[in-house]
Amino acid sequence: MKNRRDFLKTVSAVGAGVALITPNIMHANAAELNLDPTIGSKKSKFKLTILQTTDVHCQVHAHDELFWENDKIVFRKAGGYSHFATYLKKQRKANENTFVMDTGDMFQGSELSVKTTGKAIAPILNALKYDLYLPGNWEVIYGKKEMQRLLGGLHAPKVCANMYHDMGDGKKGDHVFPPYYVWNVNDVKIGFLGYTDHLVPIRQSPNYSKGILYTKPEENLAHYVDVLRNQEQCAYVIIVAHLGLSQQIHLSNIEEAKGVDYILGGDTHERVRKPIQGKYAKVVEPGAFGSFCGRLELSIEDGKVVGDQYFLDEINVAKYKEDKEIKTLIENLEHPYFSDINKVVGYSSVPLYRYFVIENTIDTMILDALRWRLSEIDIVLSNGFRFCPPRSTPDSTGNIPITNGFIFDMLPVDSHIRIGKVTGKQLKMWLEKELNNVFAKEASKRFGGWVTKFNGMVVKFKAFGEEGSRVESVTIAGQLLDPDKVYSIAACQRDGDPADMVCRIKNVQEPENKPYTLHENMKAYLKAASPVNPTPKRNAIAIDAPETLLSQVYGVDYQFH
Repeated sequence: MKNRRDFLKTVSAVGAGVALITPNIMHANAAELNLDPTIGSKKSKFKLTILQTTDVHCQVHAHDELFWENDKIVFRKAGGYSHFATYLKKQRKANENTFVMDTGDMFQGSELSVKTTGKAIAPILNALKYDLYLPGNWEVIYGKKEMQRLLGGLHAPKVCANMYHDMGDGKKGDHVFPPYYVWNVNDVKIGFLGYTDHLVPIRQSPNYSKGILYTKPEENLAHYVDVLRNQEQCAYVIIVAHLGLSQQIHLSNIEEAKGVDYILGGDTHERVRKPIQGKYAKVVEPGAFGSFCGRLELSIEDGKVVGDQYFLDEINVAKYKEDKEIKTLIENLEHPYFSDINKVVGYSSVPLYRYFVIENTIDTMILDALRWRLSEIDIVLSNGFRFCPPRSTPDSTGNIPITNGFIFDMLPVDSHIRIGKVTGKQLKMWLEKELNNVFAKEASKRFGGWVTKFNGMVVKFKAFGEEGSRVESVTIAGQLLDPDKVYSIAACQRDGDPADMVCRIKNVQEPENKPYTLHENMKAYLKAASPVNPTPKRNAIAIDAPETLLSQVYGVDYQFH
């Protein structure tokens, strides 16, 4: 007892002594000890810079890029990781508080990626020193385990709150990646919460995502916003998303998003230059193929975010010269495949691009190649993909060269061609469903792709009509569609689809896989027909929208250019 009383007296004396030390004495002592007297207090004013790339699709080099200016197409050179590296250095030099993220589709989209199953891309991303990653809908292209290895090989953290290990019978296991990440700068916390497209098992070949369960963001969004706001005490909450602009706008307007400040999105390659203001959050998306970088500037005062500004920076090759270190790294990684990637296999007399919602020259060329081989088939189909940068620069021949590498850019998955037969009624129902996937009035029902492309039938439709009643007329071989007639179709096989499914059309009769693939067919066609002229043929005609429609997003203040 005596020892305890002596101990308490000592503690009291020490405490009293400390209490009597004046602030001036504390600062003097701190100065003598070379300590910062503001330790434990927030720096009053500073700025944060948050940079975002997305949907680069393994386009490691600068490329032709399409811009819509003064109601016409304009091409400029943009992108390339060596040019982006120079841009990054300038941003980091301008503000030491710079945070860099990529929000998906990093490992799919080029021959270099396919030949190395994505492994050639990781060293480039690591050399650029990203701070955060979100898996996109195409990260699963090589299967779940390979996705985990690829993302695991990236040095920075990964987030995703709606991807779970599939334990069987629909039971969710743990998250595949942590749901969120907190960036702490001068005691100010910025929370990043990740969501990828829950429709991956439908949009992609089903086998790609086997072993993963996806949920809608709404299922746990409110919970994690509460965790970030009240447990982690974040001053600002950002959703990093790969859902598509329509889905991201939908998310910004639902009650579960209360407490979210910004949605930095991806998937649909939209170029949002002015943030779209939802009920609860602002929404942006920074284009694709590394041609742009989104830049969010946050102003901090007394521990609070008091202002934000957003910029869409074009990675113009004339403005940002190549970084030698990154250029050399890419050359070394690409060296074993360089000759094949750059081998010219054909020519086009018109620029090749994929930016228009309804018809475009790349898919017209794919359809022309299918029609060339399968002249007896009534209707040939091409998926409404968005990926593949444009190609518009002619070589010494005066035509635009098409290389092996560009075929991989257009068609990274070299599937076999599948044929079959369907009724007119099946075709009509399928068309209505596909059009609704693109133009649904309810943003949450819009898929990420464009209108499926076709050759052999002419479809007139109302893009903004009522669900199930958009198709005005269908003409095949000069005759109106007969609901009871059987028509032959051809498209590509999807890994994991039932044998009787073609291009998401179910219960196809007499399905058959051809012995040749899309790539083999394209090369044979180009060899026989170059230079090709894949000018869109107006097989799909929107009565209420222009041929040059560049986005499926409507009802908000946004225009693609």
